[in-house]
Amino acid sequence: MVTDVQSIVDRYLAIWNETEPNKRRDLIAQTWTEDAVYLDPMMRGEGHDGIDAMIAGFHAQFPDCRFRKIGKVDSHNDRVRFSWELGLDAGTALAGGTDFGDITAGRLQSVTGFLDFAPVAAGSQTARTDG
Repeated sequence: MVTDVQSIVDRYLAIWNETEPNKRRDLIAQTWTEDAVYLDPMMRGEGHDGIDAMIAGFHAQFPDCRFRKIGKVDSHNDRVRFSWELGLDAGTALAGGTDFGDITAGRLQSVTGFLDFAPVAAGSQTARTDG
């Protein structure tokens, strides 16, 4: 199962980094169940169309940023946990977090993302979410 879970996480991150819509949709179909749900503090996507639209919107806002996995993928039963960073290819991470996923029949059923740090919004005191 470790290899399969690693492949799922690698495809998941590839989806976030894919800017070509047809390639991204193919990766989504390989990686997510039809009724999948993605949720984090800033966005939500449901089903293949909703997830694709959400990621296309991300690319419109952050065209030069890429996700990269940090640390190891941890899994048991049908659950997976992994951490990531977002930044320019060779630059300092602009955001980072940990995602938790449910796997059904070899594909993601749901992912819930938590932000560990992100850019400071106007009027905010801190960029980190400690605790």
